Amino acid sequence: MSSINDNSIGRAEIPNGSGAFPATTLSGRTLLILIGVAVILYVGQEVFVPLALALLLTFTLAPIVSFLRKRYVPKIAAVLLAVATAFLVIAVFGFVVAGQVANLADNIPTYQRNIVAKVHALSEAGSGNGVLEHLSKVVERIGAEMQDTAKESKEDASPQSSRRDPMPVEIVTRSNPVATLGNFILPLISPFATAGLVIVLVIFMLLEREELRDRFIRLVGLGDLHRTTAALQDAGKRVGKYLLMQLVVNALYALPISIGLWVLGIPNAILWGLLTLVLRFVPYIGPVIGMILPLFLALAIAPGWSLVAWVAGLFIVTELLSNNVVEPWLYGSHTGLSPLAIIVSAIFWSWLWGPVGLMLSTPLTVCLVVLGRYVPQFSFLDVLLGNEPVLQMHEKLYQRLLAGDPNEATDNAEDFLEDEDLIDYYEKVGLPALQLGEQDRQRGVMTDAQITLLTATTQTLIGNLAEIAIEEEEEPEDDADEADTNRSGERVGEPLLPDGTGRGVLCIGGRGAMDDAVASMIGQVLTIQGATVAQSDHTAINGRTINLLRLAEIDTVLIAFLNSGSKAHARQAVRRLKRQKPSLRVGIVMTGLEGQPASPVAAADIDADFVVTTITDAVRNALTDAQAVEIKAVKRIGRTRESKTTPLVA
Repeated sequence: MSSINDNSIGRAEIPNGSGAFPATTLSGRTLLILIGVAVILYVGQEVFVPLALALLLTFTLAPIVSFLRKRYVPKIAAVLLAVATAFLVIAVFGFVVAGQVANLADNIPTYQRNIVAKVHALSEAGSGNGVLEHLSKVVERIGAEMQDTAKESKEDASPQSSRRDPMPVEIVTRSNPVATLGNFILPLISPFATAGLVIVLVIFMLLEREELRDRFIRLVGLGDLHRTTAALQDAGKRVGKYLLMQLVVNALYALPISIGLWVLGIPNAILWGLLTLVLRFVPYIGPVIGMILPLFLALAIAPGWSLVAWVAGLFIVTELLSNNVVEPWLYGSHTGLSPLAIIVSAIFWSWLWGPVGLMLSTPLTVCLVVLGRYVPQFSFLDVLLGNEPVLQMHEKLYQRLLAGDPNEATDNAEDFLEDEDLIDYYEKVGLPALQLGEQDRQRGVMTDAQITLLTATTQTLIGNLAEIAIEEEEEPEDDADEADTNRSGERVGEPLLPDGTGRGVLCIGGRGAMDDAVASMIGQVLTIQGATVAQSDHTAINGRTINLLRLAEIDTVLIAFLNSGSKAHARQAVRRLKRQKPSLRVGIVMTGLEGQPASPVAAADIDADFVVTTITDAVRNALTDAQAVEIKAVKRIGRTRESKTTPLVA
């Protein structure tokens, strides 16, 4: 059960000096710093807990103070009014909870009878087959034998003379009245002292908010005012809006819970409603904890099981309505934390600071994510705890292809294709992923088995997307006014691809299996455009097998190269194909590697009809009506040999 929306506020793009994002690394020094900070927070929790509470309350009350200031309320009056209202609500909340807890404690003995009866009923239900009874007897027998063994060994080890009855010893302590009074009063004073300290801190933090901001900037961020200001605004926006609006959402959640429990006859319904209001500040875990205690009480007060089912249904329905109706309608504040990070942070902060740490876990972890987002040394915190994708789509696809997982790759592709066309997916995701593979192949870090697995997975992915390709092929053409819009209704700068009906195109890989995969992508897009597409692998254009190609019904041949340094190989392939059929149009798709521009290759230099670097341009040129380019005669420069004749001797 989730009580927050986990989509994050837009990522602040803070590149380094080279224009790229800083590398995310976790050095040993940084790890030691984190361990040291955790130790300091644990040892000095009596100091840091009030400070953390005051800081988060300052974030929460700052929007209220700003609202009052815009209504021409004096600054001191606005701060005092906001703080007094907040702590008055907290005090009333505390008194109500204390009264409900006292009432519950008085009624607990009356619930023992039903609990014992249900335990006996469960025991009898399980003892019908003798399993529970047998296990209980085994446990009792083992325990009795262990006690007998321990008693015998103890008697053997001790001499008979030492076996004497123990003498009764009475310990008399002299009580100090001052110490007794201190032991009684100090536990009562400590919470009030902490609350008073928090109130004072909140007041002064709100009064000197601008001064504290300037001092913080001077201390840590004077060298980069832009980044520091963005970090402060991001932290304030995330934490302040999250706490304030989550309070409203939790109140709207607790109200029907309290009413429903009261209608069902659950004692202390107000207590359980207030408890769920507080616990829902802990996402995922809090709602479950808030539901367990009323369920246990329903189990105790009723002899049957129907009340337990009604209470569980009340919590489940209210949670679903809150998550799917109330939260999307009321607020758009987002924590930017992944679900796993929220749970882990709750465990960590509760271990560090107890129940207070559990309540503060989410906002404190949000501050850590903001720190990692704007401080390069701690960028790993954003990677570990944030919910932003850490891999780009083509990098994620390449990783799935390397792992031989076409199913997840297909799922990701289908998510992308909900708003985009298939050619957009191949252009923005599929082709860049294969470029990464070609780059690793040229670096020599990929084995032949890995290349085979990657290309086979890619072909499987392309086959899985064939159904989507058929759906796009069957879609009616848009009107002329809508020709420049994609599925999401956004205008695009390039015209629609031409119709390929009646045209035959052969797609061939250039030099390897990855080139064959690129050719398969292009062929699938051409099929969507209505062309008749044939497919051959890269071995079809060598000198021995090129005669086997059936080019009679082919108008254009597309040869795909991921390696932009394949100019000589491309020239040979073009000349071989045009010798087979002079009227054939041959185009070269030479994309280049990821992060590197494709090598400029002129079509005239290799006798090709066109040379392109994108799938879109390849499809557009392949379906264009144009005359084929004739191959140029090769000038052979040789040395003329003069024939020498020997004169006849008379």
